[in-house]
Amino acid sequence: VQEAASSWNPRSRGDEGSQQRWKEEICRILAEIQAPLSPLLLRLCHWLLPKLLTRLFLSVQLHRGQLEMVLRAARMPEVPLVFLCSHQSQVDGLLLSFILLSEGIGLPRVMVGAWTSPCLRSLLQRLGGIFLPSGMAQTGSDQDEGLPGAVLDAYVQEVLQSHQPLILFLEEPSTSLRLADPARCWLLRVLRALWGGAVPDVLIVPVGIAYDVAP
Repeated sequence: VQEAASSWNPRSRGDEGSQQRWKEEICRILAEIQAPLSPLLLRLCHWLLPKLLTRLFLSVQLHRGQLEMVLRAARMPEVPLVFLCSHQSQVDGLLLSFILLSEGIGLPRVMVGAWTSPCLRSLLQRLGGIFLPSGMAQTGSDQDEGLPGAVLDAYVQEVLQSHQPLILFLEEPSTSLRLADPARCWLLRVLRALWGGAVPDVLIVPVGIAYDVAP
């Protein structure tokens, strides 16, 4: 992050005013990515979500054998879990987070692309959602990411090193069977963390979600 900040204006490395402006810009980018979790909202959602699910669905079915494999993988020390998921509905993130939390795997961080509603974005951040900084979801190349890309790389490395589960949806609900641009951007962060040695390994868990009738 320091290298990315200084590369924009190398002459200002020792300038305290310039350093303060960069710190403010880094904090602004970080606030776009994540927000502190809200224990009150998490408890409320954990209480409310089963009631919502029973109104939406007749049942939710899990493959117990595969879930046992995931639980054993979650107990492996020093190796974070990354769930790569199909995406059928906007309910998927809440449903999968609830299942993982209920099974004792922990509250996952759900990687989200761009979102148009600031209020919904803020709510999802308090529940564990993490977002791409503004403009990065539309970037097709990783060459001109600058400071936002460096802050995002550092953030993903910190999440992986703290062994928080990550959930990444590979496609958009309306355009299935095609890797979405935000998903490609998030995958690049995980790969860079591996290539850079931030984590020794990552356990990839493929997740398939299907509905008789998608909500």
